[in-house]
Amino acid sequence: MRAIVQDKYGASPDVLELREIDKPVVGDDDVLVRVRAAGVDQGVWHVMAGLPYPIRVAGYGLRSPKNPVRGLDVAGIVESVGANVTGFRPGDEVFGTFRGSYAEYGVAGADRLSPKPARLSFEQAAAVAISGYAALQAVRDQGKVQPGQRVLIIGAGGGVGTFAVQIAKAYGAEVTGVCSTSKIELVHALGTDRVIDYTREDFAAGSDRYDVILDIAGNRSLSHLRRALTTKGTLVIVGGETDGRWLGGTDRQIRAMILSLFVQQKLGTWVSTERKKDLDELHELLETGKVTPVVDRTFPLADVPDAITYLREGGAAGKLVITI
Repeated sequence: MRAIVQDKYGASPDVLELREIDKPVVGDDDVLVRVRAAGVDQGVWHVMAGLPYPIRVAGYGLRSPKNPVRGLDVAGIVESVGANVTGFRPGDEVFGTFRGSYAEYGVAGADRLSPKPARLSFEQAAAVAISGYAALQAVRDQGKVQPGQRVLIIGAGGGVGTFAVQIAKAYGAEVTGVCSTSKIELVHALGTDRVIDYTREDFAAGSDRYDVILDIAGNRSLSHLRRALTTKGTLVIVGGETDGRWLGGTDRQIRAMILSLFVQQKLGTWVSTERKKDLDELHELLETGKVTPVVDRTFPLADVPDAITYLREGGAAGKLVITI
């Protein structure tokens, strides 16, 4: 089968290559999926580059990638199931995650998949899991968003942000989205109550204060963010991109958690996790139309390097998807 693989770490997508490799064999507790589409997110680049370095210690391989096939988000059709799997059968349309989704076939644990919502295309479904997990856990678990609260989402037009806006609205919040000029129309269409163009307006300069701020992949100072919070408001840092090879932006997150011990505001971060119950909640939000994935553009399997380059340039509105 065809797959996008790498033999060594590298910050440039040049380390990726389209090759013929063996089709995976399904285990007793697993599902073999015929991949129809796979999502692209910043985590793909981090694993490809092996940066920041703690990623390698976390199980991805110290000197070279343990699993050479890239990709994590997936949507496809069940090809076969293991002897212990009862929830799926061949022909089922599914979405979720497994390591190595930039390939024609892949093996997923049954607890990493959910039925594909009927209203979504494979391309839309492939955009969901990783960004959806981060958005849902940020809004529900970290921000503890309640109906009527004022929520500011920085990075509202990106992969995680487009989900976070819709989920916060589904939870009954009054949502203000912060984005670049080119994404204003999109962020309005997601249902925000207000949109701030950060190239023209400083969200912290006025008198508006927010109960919850989600800072998605940003690098603003903690003092700047705190000025826009209410006295007992909550700041949730959802990632953060810097050039640091060891910390990679986590230094600001660490500072936030330490400072939170000494102020009334709650400042913090977390690492999103893949949980079956959360995938099922995302399925419900998608099926009912409360959340709709935003796909900027699609790329064929051979053009994964181009997709990653485009993503790193920062212009993607919503998610990028690989079609297979």
